[in-house]
Amino acid sequence: MPGFEVIGREEAEATASVFNEGGILFAHGFDSLRNKFHVREFESNSCKYFSANYSQATQSGTSALKTALKAVGVGPGDEVITQSFNFIATVEAIHDCNAKPIICDVDDNLDFCLKDCLSKINKNTKAIILVHMLGIGGPIEQLVEIGKKYNIPIIEDACEIVGGKNNNGYYGCFGDIGVFSFDFGKNITCGEGGMLLTNNRKYYEYARSYTDHGHALEPKVARGNDKAIMPGFNYRMTEIQAAIGKVQLNKLENIINEHKTRYQILNNFFPNKPYIRQELNNCRGSYDTFIFINLQDNQANEILKILKLNNFGTKNLPDAMRWHCSYFWEHLIGEEGFKHSKKTYKILSNAIAIPILIKRSLKEYEKLGADLKEYFG
Repeated sequence: MPGFEVIGREEAEATASVFNEGGILFAHGFDSLRNKFHVREFESNSCKYFSANYSQATQSGTSALKTALKAVGVGPGDEVITQSFNFIATVEAIHDCNAKPIICDVDDNLDFCLKDCLSKINKNTKAIILVHMLGIGGPIEQLVEIGKKYNIPIIEDACEIVGGKNNNGYYGCFGDIGVFSFDFGKNITCGEGGMLLTNNRKYYEYARSYTDHGHALEPKVARGNDKAIMPGFNYRMTEIQAAIGKVQLNKLENIINEHKTRYQILNNFFPNKPYIRQELNNCRGSYDTFIFINLQDNQANEILKILKLNNFGTKNLPDAMRWHCSYFWEHLIGEEGFKHSKKTYKILSNAIAIPILIKRSLKEYEKLGADLKEYFG
């Protein structure tokens, strides 16, 4: 599941190195007192790893989302389409831009519903956000084509699938802007942190200034004399976060592989898969969650009992559903959005997500899979 499981000596040494190199915790300035710029290195390493032209580190995935919305021009009166199976931060970011969140359905596999999205596009649609939920990729390439057709920027919320990809690249690098989260429950972590990725220089330059109080960031001008070119905010990442993030990035491929091994153990017990959330063709998610869907009430209760007997919990479904389903967010989306979320609420109420944990042994997953298989017959 998350990078916190593999935090160890390397992260401790990376943190100590920040102090050994001068103890400068800012991403910028104090050049004469340091010989490293960890945030800039983390951004550069992320560009190389994910094959993106530009990256901007932020203090969280949420701040990266808001920055992405501002970069593509979202403002008061605009509409932004996003999905009903989501994390509340996505809708909060839209709301914080004084724009209107427009909620579209997910399909029976809990993926972004392209058909419903198309029905909601109008002259006020300023952006569309697809969210890859719980380690499984959504139909981002098809949505990118829709964005091109209607000239609407596509923002890819890849906070829950960092390191996942399909045959054509990493998730987070298909839309006009992609966003990652590095909080303590994500595939790699630096406690809190985020990253914005884009191949569009205009969006990158906006993000770089906006996240740093609107600075022009003129390279030949002293920072104290640098002018402001826009109203900005402070969404900067610290050097300690970045030093840890660099180490975690180097562990990401191994984390995904360990996830996949455990995920496949469970998956192999259900060859017909009538009640397992499926991956789209040519996808390789981050495999940090194994999800049962379309369950009856008695089935969900029995699965929860089996999980408890095996000392397993759940991940977001059902234990944190109110933070991942727009049915509970009337305070952000209004009555219309609330009503449109009822279908998703019903689907999620009959779903159970099992966390994939690296520190749980293969034998434990084999035992859990056998017990679940026995129940389903």
